[in-house]
Amino acid sequence: MILGAALSQLKINFVDGVRGEDVNEKAIPVPEDRNNHLKGPVLGSWRGHMNAIHEVVRRNLSSALIMEDDVDWDVRIREQLHDFAVSIRALTQPLRRQPGKYADRTYPTPVDGSPKKLPDMNFYSLPDTVRPLISPYGDNWDVLWLGHCGMHFVFEHSNLIPKGRVVKENDVSVPPKKNLWSINKPFSLVDEYPEHTRVVHHAQEGVCSLAYAVSQRGALNMLREIALKPATDAFDILLRFYCEGTHGRTKQECLSINPSLFSHHRPVGPIGASSDIGDHGEGYIHEALTDMVRFSVRLNAEVILNGSTNYVDQFPDSAE
Repeated sequence: MILGAALSQLKINFVDGVRGEDVNEKAIPVPEDRNNHLKGPVLGSWRGHMNAIHEVVRRNLSSALIMEDDVDWDVRIREQLHDFAVSIRALTQPLRRQPGKYADRTYPTPVDGSPKKLPDMNFYSLPDTVRPLISPYGDNWDVLWLGHCGMHFVFEHSNLIPKGRVVKENDVSVPPKKNLWSINKPFSLVDEYPEHTRVVHHAQEGVCSLAYAVSQRGALNMLREIALKPATDAFDILLRFYCEGTHGRTKQECLSINPSLFSHHRPVGPIGASSDIGDHGEGYIHEALTDMVRFSVRLNAEVILNGSTNYVDQFPDSAE
């Protein structure tokens, strides 16, 4: 991960992982049924994420990107994050010429009579919005969920989460549809949009916390809503509750992207080594791969070190 970050000109700091058995039982926020709380590696994962959030608050960082140590990204990550920031601003910043109004008519919260579905915003012709003062990603967000195993578009029946989407077609960094997958079904990105499309939208039922950014406000809220409330589910599910305002949590401002920008890297070796939390089964990975990333930084390390830009494309378009 250090190598990938260096090759991408990113500076990173590490927060130590935590073994579940090292977490003091008395320090775990538990529900009334004291047996219904996290245990083992899943508990350690929750504690590790909370330690990272604690650091964001302690150091008073305006924002931070938190990544799990098995992620990978495209060599074009800076360009991708720029486009993501532009899209977030279109969804959440006020319109420049209409103070107090937004391009997304359901933002910040749908009201009675709000449309169940909105026309997509075209990335190449986004509305003119107020310049943000706090972050290039806008002034009103708590979490940017950038790496996941599945994320729904906002459900039509949702009465809490805005429904706006920014759609970028002809994105050459997106693999062909046949190489995309999602734990969440239906996989609406593949079902509703043409090849090589990436969509920015508000978060709904996210799975896996591979990479996410938090604002200082978001980190403070996360300590209250996840660190101090009963640890009944894996961290990514608690993050979902936090974003959507369910299971006793207060809704936060969370946005995401499909397909995600950070994905699992699977190195050569036993499949079971892919996770410290879940059982990934038997078998052996003979060729390293990264899910849904075309120009993987990890897989192109030698190319970059040699000063070349002839990157290896994991998922080239077929000649058909």
